[in-house]
Amino acid sequence: MSDQQTPAVLPRAFRTTPRYIQAAGLVDNAAEPLAQMQIKRCAILCTPRSQRGEAKRLIASLDRAGIEAYVTTFGGECSFEEIDARVAELNEQGRFDALIALGGGKPLDAGKSISSRLEVPVVIMPTLASNDAPCSAISVIYTPEGATETFEVMKDNPALVMVDTEIAAKAPPRYLVAGMADAMATWYEARACQKNPMGVSPYGTRPTLAGMALSESCADILYAQGAAALAAVKDQQVNEAVEDIVEANTLLSGAGFECTGVAGAHALAQALTLLPHVDHNYLHGEMVAIGILAQLMLENDQAEAERCARFFAEVGLPVSFAQIGFSLEDEASVATAIEGTLGFPFIANMQEEVSDASLRKAFAEVEQLGSTLISELGDQPYRDLHG
Repeated sequence: MSDQQTPAVLPRAFRTTPRYIQAAGLVDNAAEPLAQMQIKRCAILCTPRSQRGEAKRLIASLDRAGIEAYVTTFGGECSFEEIDARVAELNEQGRFDALIALGGGKPLDAGKSISSRLEVPVVIMPTLASNDAPCSAISVIYTPEGATETFEVMKDNPALVMVDTEIAAKAPPRYLVAGMADAMATWYEARACQKNPMGVSPYGTRPTLAGMALSESCADILYAQGAAALAAVKDQQVNEAVEDIVEANTLLSGAGFECTGVAGAHALAQALTLLPHVDHNYLHGEMVAIGILAQLMLENDQAEAERCARFFAEVGLPVSFAQIGFSLEDEASVATAIEGTLGFPFIANMQEEVSDASLRKAFAEVEQLGSTLISELGDQPYRDLHG
């Protein structure tokens, strides 16, 4: 190799779940694809609320197919303590063919980590379309108090993801809308990772063309169908718009971010979990919404920030820090958010310089844009979701 030869190009890698099924009423027929996987005995991880609802329907389907099920209760946080407790409990029950994780983002992430330790496949059954966790091989780990601690990467993606759109549509609309923000971040963060020659996915690989295409398609669907899907779920209806948005929030976003990367939007969103008054009152996607706007301001793309914020305002997502209970006059909170953002492992995927000063400037620009849009458009959609 000559002294002038450029370094080797980083590899590209595409990975996601090998099988994804989405349909209204799917939970009542869940045993069929499980039987095709030769699953005869499984554990089900879910919350007490799920055990009173969709878990009963799932178990009934398993019973009809002769699949034995053992239910273990998710304790509320995807923490190492919770993961270890469930692993110890399940190890006492003998060998399982698979673990089914049923619920929202945190029980799904916990299920991935638990199944990895048990060395069995994990089947993911989200009851919300509020985030893009289901298809990925990544689990975000929190402290028992709910602050982001780290993340784990599994050897394999979930063996199967099954989404019952009827269940997702019956959840409070705020969850679907939060998922739209998490999914929208996929495109803007993919764009940032591709633009930076050193930008990498969570696996240290360069963004794939397939991942970029999925990410952009995801954003296009959100802009085109988001408002219509929200109108449908407010009536607890499942139509093509709902099916499209659930798939965008879950499959397109999940495969997209895994194969491209995350950047400023998730850096700020994870930093906001360090503020209890924000973390305990707002959903992951709502924090990501503010993160997207801040990232776009860091990129000096004010036109796209306004386009995105107008969509957020239309569907009821926050467009200002004030709407997530965060005052920029609270210096301690601002300092914590900045420190957390700068400490996020993938903030380096931003090509632009990210510093204390640039973040403060971006925060102020987000607040100004949000204030302007609320004055122009009002905030009734946001109020509708937040009661």
